[in-house]
Amino acid sequence: MLNFLGTDLPIIQAPMAGVQDSRLAAAVSNAGGLGSLPCAMLTAAALRAELEALKGSTNRPFNLNFFAHTPPEPDTSAEKSWRAALAPYYREYGLDEGVIANGPGRQPFNTEMAAIVEEFRPAVVSFHFGLPAPELLQRVKAAGATVLSSATTVEEALWLEGNGADGIIAQGLEAGGHRGIFLTKDMSTQMGTFALLPQVVAAVSVPVIAAGGIADARGVKAALALGAAAAQVGTAFMLCPEATTRAVHREALKSDAARHTAITNLFSGGPARGIMNRVMRELGPISALAPAFPLATNAIAPLRAAAEAQGSGDFSPLWCGQNASGCLEVPAAELLRNLAQGSD
Repeated sequence: MLNFLGTDLPIIQAPMAGVQDSRLAAAVSNAGGLGSLPCAMLTAAALRAELEALKGSTNRPFNLNFFAHTPPEPDTSAEKSWRAALAPYYREYGLDEGVIANGPGRQPFNTEMAAIVEEFRPAVVSFHFGLPAPELLQRVKAAGATVLSSATTVEEALWLEGNGADGIIAQGLEAGGHRGIFLTKDMSTQMGTFALLPQVVAAVSVPVIAAGGIADARGVKAALALGAAAAQVGTAFMLCPEATTRAVHREALKSDAARHTAITNLFSGGPARGIMNRVMRELGPISALAPAFPLATNAIAPLRAAAEAQGSGDFSPLWCGQNASGCLEVPAAELLRNLAQGSD
C-alpha cells in the first residue's frame, strides 16, 4: 500500500459529491489516508479553486475522482413522462412545472479536466463508470497519476485491467451513492463486497481496493485479510465536521432511518443507494419513468429544495451505505485513526 498510493494508512476516503469539498479530502490526507475530491459536478473554475485550496492545505497524496459515462441524448418523451409523474408533488408545494432550470449536472471527464490534471498533477485519479477515452487516459498517466476505477463485477474488473487501470475499486452492493456499473444495466449482476472482493483479487494482477459496507476497523481488517490493498470508506465520514452534509441528511444519518436503504434511480436516473424516503416509497425506488443518467436530476431538484426549506428530506438523495454504524460526529483524523486500528 505504501508503494502503491504513497499513504501511511491503507484507507481511502470515498469521493462523495454533494456532501464534501476539499476540506474533508485535506483532513484525511493529512492524517495519513488518501483524501478524495469529487469532481464530476464541478466546473473547471470551481475545480481549480478547490485544488488551490487542497494544495494549500496538504502536501500529502490525494485523489481526484471523475465520471467516465457517455451522456445520453435528451429524450423529450421520457422527460414529459417524468415531469407528469412528479406533477402532483409540484402542485402540493405550489411549484411552477414550467420553470425547471438545468442543474449543475454530472459531466464526464474531458479535455478541459485533463488539462487541469496536467496542471496540478495529483497522485491519484479515479474514475466511476469505466475509463475515459484512451487519449485522455494517457494524458492522466503521463501527468504521473496512479489510475483507479470502480468495478461492480469480475467482468468489469478484467475490462478495467485490460484497458489501463493501475488499481481496481471492488464496489460491493452495500456501498452508498452511485453504483459504478458500466458494462451492463442488469442489476442482478451486483454482489456484496465480501463476495466480490476475493473474486476480483483472484482475477486480476493489479491492486484491489474494497468498497461498500466498511464502517469500522474490523471491516478494514477483513478487507485486507481477503486480499485488498486498501479499504475505501465513505458513509462513515459524512457526519465529520469537515463534511458539507446538509442538515436534513445529517439528521437522517443519525436516525434509525439509516438502517433502511435502497438502490434508487429517482434522483439522477442512475442506480444509487440512499436512505428510503417519501418519494422512493411512493414512486418505488426504481422507476421506469426516470430519464437516463444524469437527466432525471433537473425535474426533481425543485422538489428537493422546497422540501429541504421546510426541514424535510422527502425528495432528497440521502446517500448512505448499508452500514451507517460507523458514521460519527468526530473529526476526520480521529475517525481515520479508529478505522486504521490493527491494520498495519
